Amino acid sequence: MTLRPLLVGLLAIWLAGCEMLPRPSLESPPEPHHGVTPASDCDAERPSFVDQGCLLSDWVAFGLASQRGDRAWRTTMLERLEGEAAEQRLARAVALAWGSQRQWKQASELFKADLSAAPRALQPLLRYWLNALERRRAMAERLNTAQSSRADSEASRAALEEENADLQKKLEALTAIEQRINMRKQTEE
Repeated sequence: MTLRPLLVGLLAIWLAGCEMLPRPSLESPPEPHHGVTPASDCDAERPSFVDQGCLLSDWVAFGLASQRGDRAWRTTMLERLEGEAAEQRLARAVALAWGSQRQWKQASELFKADLSAAPRALQPLLRYWLNALERRRAMAERLNTAQSSRADSEASRAALEEENADLQKKLEALTAIEQRINMRKQTEE
């Protein structure tokens, strides 16, 4: 008879399943991440190398702002980023990289000169931006070369058309002279 209450108890536990197990509290605070600052706390207008927690998010935000910024924004930022510190020079490079084609060369030189001075965590991002800039510069150079070549071809074609028109006039003049000579011969006979 003692087996029967034990079986009933086991059957009740089996039917209840996981409902009988203790539940973890959903209100427990998440574990803090040491050394990492939440992205919402990172709003630097000018990126720097100082705050390691916001390093990448600040530089990415600055890169996006530079990409979206107009000439006035770029001019204002370049004035604020005056200085010879590596972080100022690299921030200027980011701003110039999204400027006019004339500014791309300066941006490339700044990236190349100061990339090694950036924190290791930031170097891959800066290298990526430098490579993207170099690709844009190469495409612009190919486009300029193609346009120059096209302009040269059009100028050459125009010169050949002009030369062809001159030769056509000379040919018509020679044909007229030959016709006169043939008429004289016919009238003399």
